[in-house]
Parts: sequence; C-alpha cells; structure tokens
Amino acid sequence: MKLTVIGVGSASPQVDKNPSAFLLSIDNEYILIDCGEGTQYRLLDQSIKVSRIKTICISHLHGDHYFGLIGLLSSFNLKGRKDPITLVGPEGLQKILDIQFEAANTTLNYELNFVLNRNSQDKVLLEKKNFKIESIPLIHRVQSTGFLVTEKEGDRHIQAHKLPENFPLPFYSELKKGNDVVDPLTNITYLASELTKSGTPKKVFAYCSDTAYNPEIVPIVKEANLMYHEATFLKDLDQRAEMTQHSTALQAGKIAKAAVVKKLLLGHLSSRYKSSEEHISEAKEAFGNVEMAIEGAVYDVI
Repeated sequence: MKLTVIGVGSASPQVDKNPSAFLLSIDNEYILIDCGEGTQYRLLDQSIKVSRIKTICISHLHGDHYFGLIGLLSSFNLKGRKDPITLVGPEGLQKILDIQFEAANTTLNYELNFVLNRNSQDKVLLEKKNFKIESIPLIHRVQSTGFLVTEKEGDRHIQAHKLPENFPLPFYSELKKGNDVVDPLTNITYLASELTKSGTPKKVFAYCSDTAYNPEIVPIVKEANLMYHEATFLKDLDQRAEMTQHSTALQAGKIAKAAVVKKLLLGHLSSRYKSSEEHISEAKEAFGNVEMAIEGAVYDVI
C-alpha cells in the first residue's frame, strides 16, 4: 500500500497548497480520498493513471473536500470511461451531483455506485478481496467521516522445497489459505504451518479529516501503520479549534500516541501559518514519529 498526497491545504485558498485529496494504491487499484478543487489537474501533474481509480471516498460536504469531484467525474465521462466507480459519501452528495449533471444535460457512460455513509458509528463501507474500507466517526460542523483502509493479509506462501513429489495441485489453494489438507488416497495430513510461511502482513491507513479532538476514535485507529490527522491550529488557539470543531497539532499527536500508531502525518493547516515547523514541534510533545504531509510525496504504508 502506498499513499500519494495530492492536496493538503485547508478551506482558504493558498498559492502553495491545494485542497484536500489523497490517493491510496493497493495492487493496481487506486482509492481517492477527498477531492478538493483542482484535484484532477494535480493527478495529471503527477502522471497518475486515473483509469485505475475504482473508489472515491468523500469525508464531508465542505467545499475544500469535494469541489473537484464533479470535474473529475465529468472528465471520466468525456474520456469514454466504462468501468464503474464506487462513490462513498455523506447524505446530500448524490443530490448535489444529480443537480449538476441534470443542469449540464449529462448522462454518465459508466456506473456510479453510491454508498451512503451516515457516520453514526464505525462500520464497513466497502469490502473487496484484498482490502476493506471502514468509517471513522468524526466531530465537525457538518457530518464528517474519516476512513480506515485495511489492505488484507496476503495468502500464505508455499514452501515448494518442502512438498513431496507429485503433490496434488488442488491442495495448493487450501494450504495458501492456511488450511491443513488430508490426502484421501494415502490418509496423510499436510500441515499448512509446516509447508507454508506467512503472507504479506496486513497494512492499515487511517484518514482523519476535519474533526474536533475526539479520543473516541482511538480504538478504531489503534496500531495503524500510518495515520493522517488534520492539525488546523496550534495549541494557543485551542479555543478557536474547539469553536470551529477542528484539531490542534498537539491534539493530533495525543491521538497518535494513545492509538500507538506507527507514523503520523499532519495537514490541513490554517492559511494563517506560513511555516509548518511549529506544528511538527507541537505534535512531537506527545508523539515522536510525525511528519508534515507534503504534496506530491509518496509514503509507503509499512
């Protein structure tokens, strides 16, 4: 699993930062998380193969997190896309898209399968063979949801040198699943623990979009390999953060520490800050392994 940072800015436009958008790659499939204004141009700029985007998750209906969506979906249509897209989003998003497409007299050439996320509790929103997406209930002025993306553990690896000659082919798939098998002809039991080794371990990315400080998410994001958490303000503006239902860098660090995550990325800084150094220092008061999310950077989720 890899994370590409497309945009990491906050609501007010900034010359050097683009609105929120993050791209996860799992095998050959992309998951786009949030789609702020101009996201499709940033994808082009980074030579992202957008045809691989199969899933789009929108955290909430503040413009810096979804104003780029209609443009991206329209461009897919213009380019003759046929592959379906799963769109995970809050109540109201589908109505917004319907109004825009109706006004433009546009009919999509591909299926747009909408998954409604009510943010009432953490739940599985989408599950595929190799990954699943769960919701992280957040606290904001409008319904806001984080996303927990888990790349599932890979099949066990067969240790071919330990297999007997002419080992029955149908047994391979069962051993890869970790199941022991019994040969009905010889009554010999083949143990998966002896003939295989662990597959690729699962990897977890936690995306915590706009939210007030919310320790209740700790059990959900616990031990994530990588967590992105908004850090709109510094601690001297904690009352401002509480009023606007955002977080400070220190609060993001506290969540990371309590959840024992491996690495923390910060973003969504208020436009009042011209440097991110104080945010990093403040978060490190609570949690050591922290970085600022950098647009265009690619992070291995390990």
